[in-house]
Amino acid sequence: MTARTESKKESEEMVTNENGNVNRCEEVQVENPRKSLKLKKMSNGQLEKRVYKIVLTGGPCGGKTTGQSRLCTFFENLGWKVFRVPETATVLLSGGVKFSDLTEKEAPPTPTTFTYKNLPFAAPEHSLIDLTASCPRCLANAASKPNGSEAYKFQENLIRTMIQIENTYFELGKSSMRNCLIICDRGVMDASAYISKDKWEKMMSSNNWNAIEMRDNRYNQILHLVSAANGAEEFYTTEKLKKLFKEHACRSEGVDLARELDYKSAAAWVGHPYFDVIDNSTNFETKMNRLIESVCQKVGIDIGDRLLATSRKLKFLVANLPPDSEFPPFQDFDVEHQYLQSSGPKVQARLRKRGQNNHWSYIHTIRRPNVHGQSRIEVKTQLTQRDYINLLAQRDDAHFTIYKKRRCFLVNNQYFQLDIYKEPSHPRCKGLVLLETYSSLSGEALLNCLPKFLNIVKEVTGDPDYSMFNLSLKEDWSITKKFCHSLHDDCSGYKLKQSNGVTNKQLVLNGHAKG
Repeated sequence: MTARTESKKESEEMVTNENGNVNRCEEVQVENPRKSLKLKKMSNGQLEKRVYKIVLTGGPCGGKTTGQSRLCTFFENLGWKVFRVPETATVLLSGGVKFSDLTEKEAPPTPTTFTYKNLPFAAPEHSLIDLTASCPRCLANAASKPNGSEAYKFQENLIRTMIQIENTYFELGKSSMRNCLIICDRGVMDASAYISKDKWEKMMSSNNWNAIEMRDNRYNQILHLVSAANGAEEFYTTEKLKKLFKEHACRSEGVDLARELDYKSAAAWVGHPYFDVIDNSTNFETKMNRLIESVCQKVGIDIGDRLLATSRKLKFLVANLPPDSEFPPFQDFDVEHQYLQSSGPKVQARLRKRGQNNHWSYIHTIRRPNVHGQSRIEVKTQLTQRDYINLLAQRDDAHFTIYKKRRCFLVNNQYFQLDIYKEPSHPRCKGLVLLETYSSLSGEALLNCLPKFLNIVKEVTGDPDYSMFNLSLKEDWSITKKFCHSLHDDCSGYKLKQSNGVTNKQLVLNGHAKG
């Protein structure tokens, strides 16, 4: 395959087959009784299917069970095959495992003796199955105890079992003749939230696991459904817990404990490139729609007006970096972006290499503006290192390689990515720091959720001066013909849009005007 793509149809894009070879494909319409789906037809005449793997996680009473059901129904109506991977701890602990079977010296309180201060009645601590079962969080805590060697070993085997169960579903997805969505009820990183750091690192090292493979490369998207105990407290009712035990005994957590568990669950996934927090800023029905919308956006499915478009990508200019000590717990990554020659002037194609400690993940992105009325469609494909190296041959020499340090963290239940541009780069990128997040909030509510420890100058959402495509151009903006004036239309003119009620004018944070 040559690197030149100018003569090819604009609808063509790159795909990689199972042997690691790159094929040219074109879009074809496949009629479905409920909706037309766009699949890709590869050069060998076969239809390329999608296998999309997501994790549903979150604190108690966040809507994971309902969300899983809604996602299943929605995607099945689109003609997708949907697999639901059960929570491994549920499978194993329902077989009768108890703490007394694992360790005697460090056994936590038994269900008959434990009473949490916020509960009006005695209840088992985080019981998952019934009043005599032990839940994964208690198990993980027990594994962190000095004498919890048996609990530690069981936790290790639980993760190994989880990996094998997931792999079985992943292989089924690959063999499916249809597009396939695989929904995992929690993922391997959830265990890290409830085990001490040193024990977790020991477990990772002894099994030759690393965070890039276990967190970033294993799943396409993580969706954290925030507990009702955080923002919808009136629906987190401890008064009805006795009834709820019959359906979901995990609801035994008090509000304060549930908030803590929710935060730990989210923190375990900080650093995943596609981590979405679905909070309680809307009613529950809209929350479920936002969940579905988030998955559809990442997959690249046109949902039309069936779901309300609520969450948008926002970008802010940051004046300077505070000391690391002012940040909440964070994950830092080295990131490289390479722009590729694309199939038309309205299409942007790029590669991303992202990693920690010399472990890397690779993503290929095709970006098409103004598709069926949507402001932006991005189709992202996870690559192997071999695919990545092959596609580097198509680098666009009109662009510099972009080097960044990306810092990921949570503040006020909001997930942020801070991009710190590094050299070598064009002088226009020197010292540039940009903050990004997705949010459905607007106005003052949005301003209040932004990190107060950052010196935010202004919002630059939609401003072409802060588009990575333009920042990477080698030519001066005053003379180049490649400058993209609009990220939403056809690169023929820039129209700055207000986003979620926050403009690109001065922001007032902590009582001080910025800008």
